[in-house]
Amino acid sequence: MKLENKKAICIMSGGMDSTLGAYMVKEMGYEIIALHFNYGQRTMDKELSCFKKICDALDVKKSYVLDLDFFSQIGASALTDKSIEVPTNGVEEGVPVTYVPFRNGIFLSISSALAEKEGAEIISIGVVQEDSSGYPDCTESFIASMEKSISLGTKDETKIKIYMPLVHLSKSQIVEQALRLNVPLELTWSCYKDEDKACGVCDSCRLRLNGFKRANAKDPIEYK
Repeated sequence: MKLENKKAICIMSGGMDSTLGAYMVKEMGYEIIALHFNYGQRTMDKELSCFKKICDALDVKKSYVLDLDFFSQIGASALTDKSIEVPTNGVEEGVPVTYVPFRNGIFLSISSALAEKEGAEIISIGVVQEDSSGYPDCTESFIASMEKSISLGTKDETKIKIYMPLVHLSKSQIVEQALRLNVPLELTWSCYKDEDKACGVCDSCRLRLNGFKRANAKDPIEYK
């Protein structure tokens, strides 16, 4: 059932998780306002291309693409500093070098400003805590604290909830849910390293491939 004038800001990277989140928001009847960030990541062009195709598939009427060039100046991540190699051996301990300092906190702050402007009730973000790479800004406790801060830092009449439907799902459960909702997984991208064919060996590719394997499904994207 369509909810009249109910809007949602959907942070969409072009990846599988955030795309599924957007499809879940659509199923709930919200009007999607899609938001994508170019932040100097290695696969920036590919992710933007995927985002645009996914928006078309979702029939999104309004979208924003914001450039955040300061992430490259900050560096300290293999995703934004090309002098740091993306790990491919799958044995990193602790917070991995692909962690971008406070990225989700910054994304949510900007999303909140946009949600307040647009009159959106929810912000959707595809964070995954259980089966992720150990990023501190992907935890339920962190997202809950951001929601509280957003409430304190916006107008009294602004009521924004952060929707994180995947936070306790495994990658295989994400694949299963995406298949159930007919999410066009062939349009999504997860690889940290490459833009033509997915490398298959970075942490993100490993998680994705393992998710498809455990879900007894075939990943529709090409790998090297």
